[in-house]
Amino acid sequence: MGIMARIANLFMGWRNEQSVTFALLFKKFKSILERNNRILELMADMGDKLGGEYIFDNKYIEDATFQLNDQVFKLISDMSVLTQSKNTALFLAFERIQHILEEEIAGRRHPEGSRMVLPFQDIGIEAEDEVGGKISQLGDISNRLHLQTPKGFAITTTAFFAFMSHNGLLDLAQKGIEQWDGTDQELHELADLMQSRIMDSPLPWRLVAQIDAMIDVLSKCSAHPLRLALRSSAWGEDGDSSFAGQYATELNVSPDRVVEAYKTVVASTYSLEAWRYRLDRGYHEHEVAMAVGCQIMADSRISGVLFTCTQTSSATCESMIVSATWGGGAAVVAGETATDTIYLSRTPPYPPLTRAIARKTRRLVPAARGDLVWEDVPEDLQNIPSLTDSQLEQLARAGMSLERYYKRPQDVEWTFDSRGELHILQSRPLRSGGDAGLPVPVQSATRKAEIIFAGKGLVAQRGVAVGKVVLVDHNTDLDQFPEGGILVSKFTSPRYARVMRRACGIITDVGSPTGHMATIAREQRVPALVNTEEATRLLHDGDEITLDATQNIVYRGRVAELDKFERSEPDMFEESYEYRLLRRLLKHITPLNLVDPHSDDFKPQACKTYHDITRYIHEKAVEALVVLSQRHDALHHAPARRLLDGPPLGLTIIDAGGGTNCPPEAPTLNMEEITSVPLLAFLQGMSISGMWDTAPVPVDLGSFMSSFTRTFTASMAGPEAVGRNLAVALRDYMNVNMRLGYHFNTIDAYISEQINDNYIYFRFIGGVTELVRRSRRARFVANVLDRFDFRVEVHGDLVVGRIKKLSVTRMLVRMHMLGGLVGYARQLDARLNSDELVAKHAQAFLEAIKSTIPAELAEPTGGKNNGTAHLGA
Repeated sequence: MGIMARIANLFMGWRNEQSVTFALLFKKFKSILERNNRILELMADMGDKLGGEYIFDNKYIEDATFQLNDQVFKLISDMSVLTQSKNTALFLAFERIQHILEEEIAGRRHPEGSRMVLPFQDIGIEAEDEVGGKISQLGDISNRLHLQTPKGFAITTTAFFAFMSHNGLLDLAQKGIEQWDGTDQELHELADLMQSRIMDSPLPWRLVAQIDAMIDVLSKCSAHPLRLALRSSAWGEDGDSSFAGQYATELNVSPDRVVEAYKTVVASTYSLEAWRYRLDRGYHEHEVAMAVGCQIMADSRISGVLFTCTQTSSATCESMIVSATWGGGAAVVAGETATDTIYLSRTPPYPPLTRAIARKTRRLVPAARGDLVWEDVPEDLQNIPSLTDSQLEQLARAGMSLERYYKRPQDVEWTFDSRGELHILQSRPLRSGGDAGLPVPVQSATRKAEIIFAGKGLVAQRGVAVGKVVLVDHNTDLDQFPEGGILVSKFTSPRYARVMRRACGIITDVGSPTGHMATIAREQRVPALVNTEEATRLLHDGDEITLDATQNIVYRGRVAELDKFERSEPDMFEESYEYRLLRRLLKHITPLNLVDPHSDDFKPQACKTYHDITRYIHEKAVEALVVLSQRHDALHHAPARRLLDGPPLGLTIIDAGGGTNCPPEAPTLNMEEITSVPLLAFLQGMSISGMWDTAPVPVDLGSFMSSFTRTFTASMAGPEAVGRNLAVALRDYMNVNMRLGYHFNTIDAYISEQINDNYIYFRFIGGVTELVRRSRRARFVANVLDRFDFRVEVHGDLVVGRIKKLSVTRMLVRMHMLGGLVGYARQLDARLNSDELVAKHAQAFLEAIKSTIPAELAEPTGGKNNGTAHLGA
């Protein structure tokens, strides 16, 4: 059954229904929360499989993907029932992603996008399918790390498939390998046939036109006659498998030879050596695609290779190694020339540890008619170091930046041009020599290290991180997050996806290992520890620490042996077809693009992954529930009762299911009969002595009259019946809408044992005084909310606060506080006749509320390490 038919069936029964009870809709809301958690758990399990500790097969992949497909479809269906809308855009996004996953599993892999050429400035790591691993990393290095790389463009995998399909070459390769008898001789003949057919086949005219257009653009960027380097960038190259030396590189290519050079690189995909390499590693033909990078040739004066991590005789990673020579670097990687060999410290400023200066008698330089030629090195340069100490330091800094960014040691090809500027030509994961580096004496080293805390919280992603603490909250400018910092925060947040590439580790006070941020940490392989309860109290900004997220220990200072052990651990299982397939599938499942709910891009049409769909629905389901709780037609079957005791609110409570335990026929109730967890905590906080001020407050005539001239929209005022104080209650949920004098409150909360589901929404607006005083009260409210870790927005006298994903105890502390806050702020605007009083009242309230929090809700006191305790920790 097609997706639109399934949607039609879903809504068949709605046409004759006039309304749905709130209790039934709330069940759908709870179903959404349960499916959301199940989806995140499935994502976490699939992500864990890529960690190398688990062996899995194709059946696991098929079963897990089937479960995800089923849960995401039902999640959207539940959302459609909750909102009583078709959500066509969400279903279409689901259908698009599901189709990609099914095609991948069936072995029908297709490139994403329709572009045949892409300029490097438009390329990042997310373009890996379009431009291959090597070029996507170069784009990332230039556009995100701002290291210099040669300008250029990529001829994409879309172009590869267009060229190969146009000439029947894909079918030729597939049929040839299916009929191959397993002998080297027949594979050699097939490789020769494929390569000759590729070189003899024409490119589609549209592709030729686009290549020519990009060459024209590059010609304007070059001060000299344009010469290009064409480099392979196949699927999987420099990724799970290095393919080092298997594919062709064409150097010093003139513009009129680019098409021929492109076909040469493509033909190298089917060389005997490359084909044998893929077959030995279990690659299928549908996993083969070649993109080609076309770069302006660097004017290379000095070139070479940097390994950011070397294993010494003691099997530890203590240094970097540089191989360097005069001229072009092709001879260095091919091992065809003598090179200087320099070992550098891995500690800034990266001084040389040892040098071995070779006699360098020849170098590669561009030939006038293309390609490279050997020439003699001048006598005065042959025996001197090719690199200065300053250049070595610059190269080391670049290498360590790459290692931190990619979370593993790097094999870097580089060149210094005639102006002394460093260009990164390529960076790939550095392959260790197997198990030679193991074991490292970790236990004896850590026995002497000082432990800051151990066994606290939950491991979201295993691994070791060494770096300085960077304390982050919801006000932090993440664009300023430093490379290699360990992010420490009270809460998990999807916003941290922005700095995952820069952070070497993450620690939070609260959070879940199946939450959105944890999913991203697993995707990026960032060691992460969540729900430690007191990391922000124990760790200070700038502290150097070692996070061992494998053993759940945080050490003071740098425990070098742990860092070395982590870097020397070999990647397990990454060469298998199943591993590569799961990795490709997760690219359409786990990345989170919808991070900011306030962004214009936070919409169904922008959902690129299942994680996006899940995040969008979770956010919008909460909003929908707030609206539903204010709709009287959805509540007409629920009993409404007047609250007799407690604060003098004149509150009517509608029990939508499990919110009270009074007799069904009772028209009233007392607080002791309230069983709604969040509502009871809120009312108890409001009942605290001294928080509800009943004394009259003098108001000047101008302020009083201004309250009559203001207009409140329905969305600002809350319930349609303005002035009616109404609470909708279930066991784990409450929605309260109140008019207290001339201001309006809405509080919506869900609190259960499932941390990922918990949230509080708070809205406050209005007052009897002029705008200046109302705005002061808004700042007071915002100040208090911020101290209890709400994300706060203030617009004039409107305050909106949100918090989510805390434990039951932490959420109840905040509900208790909100009850007190509403009572305290009820007439406060009339008293705030100066800006100085805002902070004084905030401090007075915080001190008062702290003393009233029940003992059973007491928690470890967190803080921002600024000398002032966070009361809501």
